[in-house]
Amino acid sequence: MPLSDADRALLDFEAQWHRHGGAKEEAIRAELALTPARYYQLLGRLIDTAEAQAHDPMLVKRLRRLRDERLRDRAARVRLG
Repeated sequence: MPLSDADRALLDFEAQWHRHGGAKEEAIRAELALTPARYYQLLGRLIDTAEAQAHDPMLVKRLRRLRDERLRDRAARVRLG
């Protein structure tokens, strides 16, 4: 199933948000009309799709790596906790 326009907009925003200036959360609300929480929910699901991987492989790989690192860090804190 091909990416929707909204899916492409999320990936493109994530790839270029630093060019917008200001806080990322403000840019998410202004440009995508989403709450930051909803944006990250949608992005998290999206990066697990083959279509997102095909659209921007480097971005998806970076986001998956960052997510996996956060999960490992969280699991380590729970074990040490």
